[in-house]
Amino acid sequence: MSAKTEPCSGCGALLVGGTAGCQSIMDDFLARDFSDIGYFRLHRMMVDTYCLQHPDRGCVSAKSFVAHFTGLCWALEHAGNRAVGSERLRRWLGGAIDLEKPEVPAYRGKITVVDVAQAAGAVAYAKAVEDWARCTWEAYSSLHSLAHKWIEQALQNKRP
Repeated sequence: MSAKTEPCSGCGALLVGGTAGCQSIMDDFLARDFSDIGYFRLHRMMVDTYCLQHPDRGCVSAKSFVAHFTGLCWALEHAGNRAVGSERLRRWLGGAIDLEKPEVPAYRGKITVVDVAQAAGAVAYAKAVEDWARCTWEAYSSLHSLAHKWIEQALQNKRP
């Protein structure tokens, strides 16, 4: 008897175990990231993408949403230079900050962590993560201007 597939409540992927199965794949990715430098270079992008596709778990608060959303924007639109942008974003989000979490889109992209799990080797994995990130970013296109505004505020160290 074959195992029954169910949809993940976050990304909608059909897989054995549904949401728990999806989280299991992510847990495997996290373990691999911290044990193999060839995979770790995309860690932040992978985490931000997963959280945006699973906002009920990964973006519960406004602050966590903004961190993942602006992090993905920075990685994709600003070549992810951590020294310039993402560290400033983290500092900007530190402490008390008044942010409002927007409504997230119901559709969060057709590529999921399940697709990325099919990649064999670090090079294929890197391409799969980047494709997944771009697909997810595009699904959030109605909110891009908000990400740009928050990044500008962070770079100027202005509180909302």
